[in-house]
Amino acid sequence: MPAAEPAAEHEITEADILAAERAHLAESRAALRTMREHTASLSADVAADWVSKQILESQLELRVAALADHPGTPLFFGRMDHDDAGSDLPVTMYVGRRHIHDGDEGRPLVLDWRAPVSRAFYQAGPADPMGWRRRRRFGFSGGELTAFEDEPLDGGAPGLPQPASRILTEEIERPRTGPMRDIVATIQPDQDVIVRADLPRTVCVQGAPGTGKTAVGLHRAAYLLFTHRERLARSGVLIVGPNRAFLAYISAVLPALGEVQVDQATIDDLLGEPTAREPAAVAAVKGDARMADVLRRALWRHLRKPEEGLVVTRGASRFRLAEHEVRETAASLRGTMRYGNGRTSFAKRLAHQILVRMEERGEAPDDRVQDQVARSTPVKQLLDQVWPKVTAEQVLFRLLSDPAELRAAARGVLTGEEQSAIGWAKPARSPRSAKWTAADRALLDELDDLIERTPSLGHLVVDEAQDLSEMQLRALGRRCATGSATVLGDLAQGTTAWSARSWKDVLRHLGQEGEVTELTLGFRVPGSVLDFAARLLPYVAPGLAVPRSLRPGAGALTVRRVPELAAGTVETLTATLEREGSIGVIVPDDAVPAYADALGEAGLAHGVLGPDPGGDERVLIVPASLAKGLEYDHVIVAEPAAIVAAEERGLARLYVVLTRAVSTLTVLHRAALPTELS
Repeated sequence: MPAAEPAAEHEITEADILAAERAHLAESRAALRTMREHTASLSADVAADWVSKQILESQLELRVAALADHPGTPLFFGRMDHDDAGSDLPVTMYVGRRHIHDGDEGRPLVLDWRAPVSRAFYQAGPADPMGWRRRRRFGFSGGELTAFEDEPLDGGAPGLPQPASRILTEEIERPRTGPMRDIVATIQPDQDVIVRADLPRTVCVQGAPGTGKTAVGLHRAAYLLFTHRERLARSGVLIVGPNRAFLAYISAVLPALGEVQVDQATIDDLLGEPTAREPAAVAAVKGDARMADVLRRALWRHLRKPEEGLVVTRGASRFRLAEHEVRETAASLRGTMRYGNGRTSFAKRLAHQILVRMEERGEAPDDRVQDQVARSTPVKQLLDQVWPKVTAEQVLFRLLSDPAELRAAARGVLTGEEQSAIGWAKPARSPRSAKWTAADRALLDELDDLIERTPSLGHLVVDEAQDLSEMQLRALGRRCATGSATVLGDLAQGTTAWSARSWKDVLRHLGQEGEVTELTLGFRVPGSVLDFAARLLPYVAPGLAVPRSLRPGAGALTVRRVPELAAGTVETLTATLEREGSIGVIVPDDAVPAYADALGEAGLAHGVLGPDPGGDERVLIVPASLAKGLEYDHVIVAEPAAIVAAEERGLARLYVVLTRAVSTLTVLHRAALPTELS
C-alpha cells in the first residue's frame, strides 16, 4: 500500500499531509462504492437449484449491506509506517472498520482492524514497536478528516509513560447523542487482548463503570465473526442484554463494523415473557441452582409402574411380555437420557423384545417389523400408561400446585420454609391457565431441556451477567454448551435478589471454564464522578478494586440540595441544554410521571425511557431500574435516598445510576444523602 504523503520538493507542511490523507480517504470511498456495486450486480442464477439460489441471494444481500458506506463514519482511523524494504509488512498500513481494496489492481487501501497485521496498531509501543516506526491517528468530524497525530514507535525510552493522545482523548469525550458507538479507534492494549481471545476460550470480564466492557464484548463478537466466519455463520452468535432499551442502545455497534447478522435478545425474549410477578424472596429460591435437582426428580416421577404386561398380536400369533419385564425395561432407561429420548427408546426396547419372541418361534422379522411393533396400538397404550408424554408446563404446574408432590421432589434439597415459599397457595385450574413469573420461565426452560435437548450456539455474549439467577445462567449455558461465551458485568452493579457475588460461580453455572479479567481503568466516566460513586463500593462489593479514570473530570460533579426537586430539575436541565450532547434525567421509578409533568409544564421537550425503546429525544427521563448499561453526556440524578429505598439492593442501584455520565453529573436531593455516600 503506498504511503499517502506527497513527495514534495519543498518542506512538507501539515496542510500537505492532510490533503494527501484526504485524497486517500476519497479514493477509499470510491473503491468501497465500486465493491458494493460489483456485489450488487452479481446474480444468484448460477445456483444449481432453487434452494441454493435462495441461500446465495441471501448471502449476497448480507454482503451488500455489510459494504454500506456510512457518511458520518470514517473509513479508517489510523495508519502505521515503517522503512524496512526487506520486511514482509506493508510499508504503509491504513487501519479501518473493514477491508477495502482497489478494484482494478487489488491493492489494499484499508485493512480491517481485525486482521492479524492490524494488531500492531493497538499493541505496538516504544518497548515493542513490532516492526513499525510510527503510528498515526486521524481526527474526524462526521466523515471528514480534520486532523492527524503522529506517535513515534522506534525512539524514546521504553517503559516511560507516553504523552496522552489528544485525538484519542477527544474521540472518547466526543458527545454521544444517539445509540452507542463502536470504540474501534480507541481500543486500549488490555482491551485488545480480550477482543482477540480465540473462539474456544470463554472470557469473563469484570469491568468497572466506563471501562468499556460492553464495547469490548461486542468487538470480540465482531472479531470472532471475522476470524471464524464460516463456522459461526452455521452455529450463530447471540448477544444477551438486560433489557430492550439496552439492546436498542448497542444495536448500531456491530452493523457499523460490517456485521449485520447477529441476533440480540433479553433473557425474557429467550425464555418467554413473564405473565406474573412474585416477591423477591420467592424468586430467589426458584432461581437457586438446587431447583435443577428438584425439577429432575419431579419430571421422572411422572413414570408409572406398569399395571400389566404387553401383548402384541401379529396375524394369528400373540407375543407377550410379562409385567416385570416391562418394569425392568423402564427402570433400565430411567434417568439415563432425556425424558423424550427415553420414551422413544422405551418403545423401541419393547418392540425389540417382541422381535426376540418372534425369532424364538422361528420367524425372521426385520427392522421394518420392529418399527411397526413400536408404533402398534398395544405399545402406544402401554407407553402412555408407563412413560406418558409430558410438557414442561404440566410438570411445573403439578410440582407447584401439589404440596405432596413438591415435598417428594424437594426432600433433602429445599427446606420446609423454602418449599412453602414457592408452592402455590391458590393454584390455577390447569397448566394452560397458569401465570408464570420470570423465575418460573427459567424453570420451564430447564424442564424443556430435560425433555428434549436445547440447540447450542457457536458463541454467546452475555452482558450484565451478574444480575442473572443461577437457573437463568444454566439456561444460557445450554445455549453455548458446544461453543464459547463472553461474560460481561460488574459485581458492584448487581441489583437483583439473586445477584452474583463471584464470577467463578457464574462460570460454573454457565457450564464454562474461563478466565476472569478485571478492567479497572475507566475511559468514559470522569474521575471526580467515579470517585464519588466509589464511596458506595465498600457496601455493595467490598472485594473489588477501586476503579480509576483516565480523565480527572474537574468540574464534572455537582451535588446540590434543593427545596423542591421538580423545580430544581427544571432549572438544572434548562442550564444543561446549553451544552452539547445527550441528557439523562434519572429518577426513582415511581416518580417518573411527576417529573414528566414538570418538564412538560416548563416547555422542555423530552422523552421517557420505557422497557420498549421509542424515539431518539435528546433529553430522556430514565427510571432508575432501566439505567444500567446506558450512557449520557450529561446526567441529572434526582433524590438518591428514594432510589436506595425503592429496593433491597438500592445502594447497588444508586452506584449504577451515578456512573452513567460521560461529561457531567448533577445530583439533586431534598432528603439527606444516604450515609454511605456522605
